[in-house]
Amino acid sequence: MEKVLYLKSCNTCKRILKEITSFKVFESVDIKENPLLPYELDAIANRAGSYEAIFNKQARKYRALKLNLQNLTEKDFRHLMLEDYTFVKRPLFIIGNNVFAGNSKSNVSRLIDFITVERGN
Repeated sequence: MEKVLYLKSCNTCKRILKEITSFKVFESVDIKENPLLPYELDAIANRAGSYEAIFNKQARKYRALKLNLQNLTEKDFRHLMLEDYTFVKRPLFIIGNNVFAGNSKSNVSRLIDFITVERGN
């Protein structure tokens, strides 16, 4: 599976997609229009190592709901992401068993390095 979950109204996602798709083509899924099903989220979290690894702590609702003051469990992260797409870190690239979640420079750099090695360049 080679897929990217993104938000089409997000300029940061668009910028990163444009940069990454110059290296590789992905099945693009707008997470707002096509929310994750429980089994899809479970498979992605399994590849990422945890639900927390793909949870967006930068989401406005995270602070608005004072979730930053709580000790959330993996079950909490899963529930929140299934209830509201804004809690899924974006963009989220899935390449086989590898997951690259978020828009940090280091994550995008790791993704580009991975694609470059995968292509044999």
